[in-house]
Amino acid sequence: MSLLASVTRVRLAGLELDRLSEQQVIDCIIETLDSGQGGWVSTPNIDICRATQRDPALARLVSESSLAVPDGMPLVWASRLRGAPVAERVTGSSLIFSLSEAAARHSKSIYLLGGAPGVPEQAGRSLAGRYAGLVVAGADAPPVGFDATPEGIDAVRDKLVAAAPDIVYVGLGFPKQERLITRLAPALPSTWFVACGAAIPFAAGTMPRAPKWMQKAGLEWLFRLLREPRRLFGRYLLRDLPFAALLLGTALSASTQLLWFDRLSEDGPVRPAIDLSPEASGASSGHLRASVPSVRQMEGSGRPASPATSRAWRRAGGHYAAQIRDNDGEAA
Repeated sequence: MSLLASVTRVRLAGLELDRLSEQQVIDCIIETLDSGQGGWVSTPNIDICRATQRDPALARLVSESSLAVPDGMPLVWASRLRGAPVAERVTGSSLIFSLSEAAARHSKSIYLLGGAPGVPEQAGRSLAGRYAGLVVAGADAPPVGFDATPEGIDAVRDKLVAAAPDIVYVGLGFPKQERLITRLAPALPSTWFVACGAAIPFAAGTMPRAPKWMQKAGLEWLFRLLREPRRLFGRYLLRDLPFAALLLGTALSASTQLLWFDRLSEDGPVRPAIDLSPEASGASSGHLRASVPSVRQMEGSGRPASPATSRAWRRAGGHYAAQIRDNDGEAA
């Protein structure tokens, strides 16, 4: 069985995320390339998860990816609290280096798409100098608004088809890069695309990345906020931070309930089913829900519930639900 076929997923914040390490993602891409099969990688972070909960069309877009891996420590922490941990944080900003290194070893070519004029070319030179034998098939910095017309997309596609790369890094930001990938991929069925955000300027050296300790501590967002406060203040502090806090709070509450209900019955645990996703409480309601036993199950477990707990459970209909809201007070 191929590595791609054996991948397991966990549902988190309304998205299906693959439980793969960065090395496993690389192995999967190289293995499928050797068999002539392409695909694409999405790297959802907190901001993307928040956007997909507000817009079902964006959630469907991410679900079309061959691999979806978490680019955000809050997602990793929430999965651990749920008891179904993802392997690790996997970012496009790391894959552009580690995957390019593997590409050099396995004689696979790369292509860089996105960034300011001259930046993808500079990134290609930097990566080729860093990894001996790496073939850079091409680089392209399409003009602003190119994707608004069929002619603009056709021009990008024609360059790609002529270059015939094995791996394409697409760094245009969400959701533009994902939408473009779905338009380009059918013309290159044996090519892998990686939605990589700001990875191309990182590789070019035109934009510094946070130190390793900040990345591991989940503070890379703070590093970027301090560098670009005017652009990122609203996104990080007013929208993403509350969303991350509520996601973690919901996961923690669900985890606590699991531990508590495991002790309710002498004959065996009464286990709730957990699904931290909007679908658990409606198609686009924006709820994160953890289902727990009803009052009858509690009262039949051999251990009495307190009056306050029973009333709370009856009011909630046997469910714990937390509705995520953004700074405008709308359901996220």
